Amino acid sequence: MAEPSTSDPAPSGPAVGRASPGRLALVLCLAEVLGMAGTMSFPALLPTFFAEWRLGTVEAGWINGVFHGGYVAAVPVLVTLTDRIDPRRIYLFSTALAALALLGFALFADGFWTAMLFRALGGVGLAGTYMPGLRILSDHTAGPRQGRYLSFYTASYALGSGASVLIAGLAGAEFGWRAAFLASSAATAVALALAWWGIPRAPADRPAAETALLDFRPVLRHRAAMGYILAYSAHCYELFGLRAWLVAFLAFALATNAGTVPDGSVPAVVTTIGTVILLLGLPASILGNEAATRYGRRRVLIAIMAGSAVLACGVGFAASLPFWLAVCVVALYGVTVTADSASLTVGAVTNAQPGRRGATMAVHSFLGFTAAFVGSVMFGVVLDAAGGGSSQLAWGLAFVSQGLMVALGPVALLVLGDMGGGDKR
Repeated sequence: MAEPSTSDPAPSGPAVGRASPGRLALVLCLAEVLGMAGTMSFPALLPTFFAEWRLGTVEAGWINGVFHGGYVAAVPVLVTLTDRIDPRRIYLFSTALAALALLGFALFADGFWTAMLFRALGGVGLAGTYMPGLRILSDHTAGPRQGRYLSFYTASYALGSGASVLIAGLAGAEFGWRAAFLASSAATAVALALAWWGIPRAPADRPAAETALLDFRPVLRHRAAMGYILAYSAHCYELFGLRAWLVAFLAFALATNAGTVPDGSVPAVVTTIGTVILLLGLPASILGNEAATRYGRRRVLIAIMAGSAVLACGVGFAASLPFWLAVCVVALYGVTVTADSASLTVGAVTNAQPGRRGATMAVHSFLGFTAAFVGSVMFGVVLDAAGGGSSQLAWGLAFVSQGLMVALGPVALLVLGDMGGGDKR
């Protein structure tokens, strides 16, 4: 794809046209990490909300999942619009919305329904930043380095998730959960300022779209991209189920080793370990994409997802092991869960049809985060049905359900991968 022209006159504020690819990638990665400061605040403080709001596991699953529900509701429109208008405008508006949603949670959330409202708005904010940011980066890069830049950006999601857990854990332990959400809102406001300064405006002469705004039929018929999109959906089901329940599971494992039950507090060691496990997703995602580029994208993805499915079947039962060994098992699982993330997205984006990159990203995100929503909720449903959060069997079966779902990813890649042609590494 040709890079945008630099011949347009520069208006006041951010420049129009070409940006240095490396600098733009850095700006977008930093803005992504800061803008995600509140995405994991609720899951990171879940034991606190269990105690203070007397939530059940199913209610907690809904609050975790509605974030992805808000994302899913907004992403078809917001991401497809990037084929028609400057993605920068969508990105800035959505970042501001995310900051306001976190501020609203900090000031007004007092139970299940208010939490649902502000978490849903936060999901809408993410819908207008994550994939539009990827679109901005893909529009301003080309050649052999494009896949690497895109993998850095998608892998930064893991860094943002880890930072979100850390901010919530530290601020929540010291000042309470409302302060944790205020801190996350402030970090997102910094992301807004950084994005306004560092993201260039797109040229005014964007090509006209060939189809109606929400006509996704050409994307759904494009097998080369759909194989990656469906595999990404299985990946998101597993990934966001783990992220939503990671801290709660680590607290359960710690209490099990101490011979007690979780009391609603979130020990600093738990959020710290959770942060480290999430941060492992950054190098895992980048290295997974590098391996896929070198050895074949579908071949590597099938191996990673199959291994993750097998490992998931044992993770929940690891709580009976010594705590340090349980942490090692969960950390290994965290690596396999994220090692396919960047490569799946790069596969979908690079196989998009000309003129339909935004629509392809919209379908990719819509199906992926629909699965993320279902995964977050169903983890809680399985956990509750099997005995609740104090039962090791229940945790084991909840993770097994994750493994069964991610095992469908290799099936999608095998069924759709050999047909459609033009599959790119």
